[in-house]
Amino acid sequence: MRDWRHVRTERLWLDEPVDGDAGALFEIHSDPASWVHLPSGRLTDPAVGESMVGASRHRFDRDGLAYWSVRDEDGGPVVGRGGCLGPDAPPDGRGWWNLYYRFDQGVVGRGYATEMGAAAVDAAHDVAPDRPVMAYLLEHNVGSRRTAEKLGLRLAWRGPDDGNPDPGAVRLVFLDREPDDLLVVAMAAAAMPGSGLVRA
Repeated sequence: MRDWRHVRTERLWLDEPVDGDAGALFEIHSDPASWVHLPSGRLTDPAVGESMVGASRHRFDRDGLAYWSVRDEDGGPVVGRGGCLGPDAPPDGRGWWNLYYRFDQGVVGRGYATEMGAAAVDAAHDVAPDRPVMAYLLEHNVGSRRTAEKLGLRLAWRGPDDGNPDPGAVRLVFLDREPDDLLVVAMAAAAMPGSGLVRA
């Protein structure tokens, strides 16, 4: 297994977050334009930026993979956050990798999420290949859905978004493989209680 703390793609520098990234990470996650699909998800406490840095460091130490700070020039400003995060307590003993991507609105549309996501999927397959990669997104977030599809993930589940302030919101789960029975049960129990599975 390789060291995934620092990864270079064609256009991006993906690095384990450092203390100096906290402000930029908070700014990206507190921008209302980044949360048009889920306004209630917007962060409002600047201390959360520091928590993001600490959480990623802990997960890299423990799991070998976590969310990176993303830059599009060497030593440049943070323009996004993304990667794969493993479970705290796998409901089936295995769990899954949660694929995540969020970028500064100034760089949205350049394909950075797909480029970063491809590296994240590769990393997940290297670190724990038996653990599925999941993208968990809202149906009306078309951009996020297209990114998941470009990465080769397939729709595995569709149902109501439990706890969303919008009662009509629909949650989609994309996976990098066909879900087995254990994974179906785990998804339903951990994230989407009372809902059914759609096999793509």
